[in-house]
Amino acid sequence: MTRGLALAPVAEAPARAAVYAKLLRRLIPFLLLCYVAAYLDRVNVGFAKLQMLSDLKFSESVYGLGAGVFFIGYALFEVPSNMVMVRVGARVWIGRIMVTWGLVSAAMMFVTSPTSFYLLRFLLGVAEAGFIPAIIYYLTIWFPATHRGKASAMFLGGIPLSGMIGGPLSGWIMTAFHQSGGLAGWQWMFLIEGLLAVVLGVICFFYLADDIDSAKWLNAEEKAQIKADVASEAREKPLHSAREGLTSGRVWLLSCTYFFFTMGLYGISFWLPTIIKDSGVKDPLDVGLLTAIPYTGALIAMILVGRSSDRMRERRWHLALPALVGAVGLALSVLVAQNTVLALAALTVGAMGMLTCIPQFYTLAPAILSGAAAAMGLAVANSVGSVAGFVSPYLLGWVKDATGNTGNGVMVLGATLVVGAVLVFANPAKLVNR
Repeated sequence: MTRGLALAPVAEAPARAAVYAKLLRRLIPFLLLCYVAAYLDRVNVGFAKLQMLSDLKFSESVYGLGAGVFFIGYALFEVPSNMVMVRVGARVWIGRIMVTWGLVSAAMMFVTSPTSFYLLRFLLGVAEAGFIPAIIYYLTIWFPATHRGKASAMFLGGIPLSGMIGGPLSGWIMTAFHQSGGLAGWQWMFLIEGLLAVVLGVICFFYLADDIDSAKWLNAEEKAQIKADVASEAREKPLHSAREGLTSGRVWLLSCTYFFFTMGLYGISFWLPTIIKDSGVKDPLDVGLLTAIPYTGALIAMILVGRSSDRMRERRWHLALPALVGAVGLALSVLVAQNTVLALAALTVGAMGMLTCIPQFYTLAPAILSGAAAAMGLAVANSVGSVAGFVSPYLLGWVKDATGNTGNGVMVLGATLVVGAVLVFANPAKLVNR
């Protein structure tokens, strides 16, 4: 039976389960830490905004455009980045990406004008292009579909974890270091958090293995089990070549679906601190601490849904339902925007739904793609999603400048989640439920 949620959990041999538990312990904590650093450097401009706009006399529209221009560079260089990654290997390319984006992120401390703000945000997108597809592709080397939902959810848990850790951290740095050495708090934040990515990038070169055969921490039996599982699954996938990953209509359908999910994700990621501030909370540290609440709920939801998706071998409803929950949460947050407690509760529900969509989406593409097709198809999907990363924050900034309220823009983001949920069912259950 392959429809709906009425699927029985699939049992697994203890020995096989132990192999993948070992993989999770070895790979996911470090990759998760890398993604926390990546996502933090991508969205910490939302915290910098609390001081940066008044220091540099930027308008909300200037901020929205600068936040979004990152995704132009990201989208333009996503596919070329993954083409290079296929040639040089995921380990080397992941490390290279982290070092370069860390340096560019640290250079954000030198922003003095809208032009320098736009330029560095664009270069940050160029530097980070290919990171998520490279990691998801890397996971397909190690995990078959039966374990990929949980692995993807744990890795992409870096999104809410960066909010749980990064919100209070960014708020604390901006408060504690403000005017130290003649630098504003937001400048210290960019410097410290950017250098963290550089350090992790250097570690990548030594900690990660290129493939199963080069993993010295696996024995021969464990390597044979993983290779057999991954090879068996690859034979069942309809798309294999790089050309198919770039041109397949099914890949572009997945990419459009991802666009609507990321509209909501990035809108909230860039504007959550402002939404909380507008509800009556003014101190940057307090704002940072409160942003941790929605992200904590989201992390729990992502792991539980990912585990359920793997156990039941069901993907579509495990993606569509969280999207609808996210839409409801966003709508409620607008209706109770003036009450900090109720607004935060609604945003927590919204974040739980929205952020759960991301790892669940990444169980769909690898179900139909393998090898070079997976690398290219993931890059295409992420590029299209990156367009939403440009549109979403700029839309909210424009709406706030035009109306003095972000509520209408947030409602639009909720509607995009509903559209994404509907598009999920254009993928046949028999193709993606693995």
